[in-house]
Amino acid sequence: MSDAARVMWMRGGTSKGGYFLAEDLPADTAARDAFLLRAMGSPDPRQIDGMGGADPLTSKVAVVAKSARDGIDVDYLFLQVFVDQAIVSDAQNCGNILAGIAPFAIERGLVAARDGETPVAIYMENTGQVAIAAVQTPGGVVTYAGDARIDGVPGGAAPVPLEFRDTAGSSCGALLPTGNACDEVQGVRVTLIDNGMPCVVMKAADVGATGYESRDELDAATDLKARIEAIRLAVGERMNLGDVAKKSVPKMMLVAPPRNGGAVTVRSFIPHHAHASIGVLGAVSVATACLIAGSPAAEVAQIPDGSRKTLSVEHPTGETTCVMELDAAGTVASAAMLRTARKLMDGTIFA
Repeated sequence: MSDAARVMWMRGGTSKGGYFLAEDLPADTAARDAFLLRAMGSPDPRQIDGMGGADPLTSKVAVVAKSARDGIDVDYLFLQVFVDQAIVSDAQNCGNILAGIAPFAIERGLVAARDGETPVAIYMENTGQVAIAAVQTPGGVVTYAGDARIDGVPGGAAPVPLEFRDTAGSSCGALLPTGNACDEVQGVRVTLIDNGMPCVVMKAADVGATGYESRDELDAATDLKARIEAIRLAVGERMNLGDVAKKSVPKMMLVAPPRNGGAVTVRSFIPHHAHASIGVLGAVSVATACLIAGSPAAEVAQIPDGSRKTLSVEHPTGETTCVMELDAAGTVASAAMLRTARKLMDGTIFA
């Protein structure tokens, strides 16, 4: 196996990681994973011998290839490289890293840029779903400069709007894998939901939290983390995810009434560490839960009127806005979000 590969390091949304062409990585899965573990410096809490940033949000990989699917430009496989375990997981999507896929594809010549704006249709291999991204390409060249802002990222950048299609049940087989708006698990009322990301949504107050804690406070709350982990392990089979002990899904979402004019406040665990903000598809799943009558999230959320609902999901570093389109039956038909991305480096990584 080669000990080097071409890579572009990018920030996508509120995450960052290595973006590879599939052809530049070993074809054998075991060899690929071994290479990526060495490249990131895992397992090691500091990832000192690799490019990882000692945080799950900065230990991520995108594998991209030109697609042979009708109407699709590129195929995208997301890989979560664990920080302190020798695990590379494809059990989930990442909507933040997704924000960098379209500009990366254009930069690598997989998609021809248009003058002005270039749409890119992306097939998410992890779950078999499609997202459409729009990249700013004045003069046929990708630009990362702009005034769009997202909480959790300093400064402005070019907007990368993302539209998600047919994400319901992407990993669990159904939006509500148990068929229920609310289940009781370990004595706690929860919604088991998957609208692009498998999540367990519960009231923060029901597990002894406020929902307004900082990330550091949550990571130090060992009793709270043990309680929600027991719930997570108990729901794996119910969510059609099997034994989740060594998986990065489902994500655990603690919700509370909004404080800053949004729709709901969320504290997210991914799954064993508190998230600095919230994942893109996690936000979509939580926003969807807020629209389901009888769910714990619906009981604390403030929902605007109309079939097109703009829901601000408050999190520790700000908010993430989800635009939800409902069909005639009141079911979420599509979701869109604004993200940004930035190219950080392009070169060769050695592992």
